[in-house]
Amino acid sequence: MNVTPYIFWFLSVLALFSALMMVTSRNPVYSVLWLIGTFFAISGHYILLNAQFLAVVNIIVYAGAIMVLFLFVIMLMNLNRETEPQKNRWLKFIGALAGGCLLLVLVAALKDAELKSQQAMVGGGSIGLIKVLGKELFTRYVVPFEISSLLFLSAMIGAAVIGKKETSQTLNS
Repeated sequence: MNVTPYIFWFLSVLALFSALMMVTSRNPVYSVLWLIGTFFAISGHYILLNAQFLAVVNIIVYAGAIMVLFLFVIMLMNLNRETEPQKNRWLKFIGALAGGCLLLVLVAALKDAELKSQQAMVGGGSIGLIKVLGKELFTRYVVPFEISSLLFLSAMIGAAVIGKKETSQTLNS
């Protein structure tokens, strides 16, 4: 018995439910937590497509680092209902109209797509495996990889220089 379609549908329902709860939640902390749930469901889809590297990066970078940063920022801001400005009724109407226009554009774009003939390879293949990605990265693309590492190193040094406080000027002032 193949359980892959059941896992796919479970993860899809979980992702859609978490995304809807994230958008409709009034508490920003709960919105961030629902977004983390959405990222985990999407990572499950990546695993079904045999893209383990994308799944791990999605969990570590997005759910682990960025969402925790968002959560800390929201908690430090201490948002209350009293400090939140009330939205005008016209702004709500314009937001709903813009969302409806986006929905119409998406439906028009997907109307002529032939999704029935395109199928993803689930549970097979070697395209998304970390071994294949590492082999390509360190054989064929080793020079661009090393150049990007030098760029990241120079960016880190630049950030440290910019962030460093001038002690000699502050003492003279």
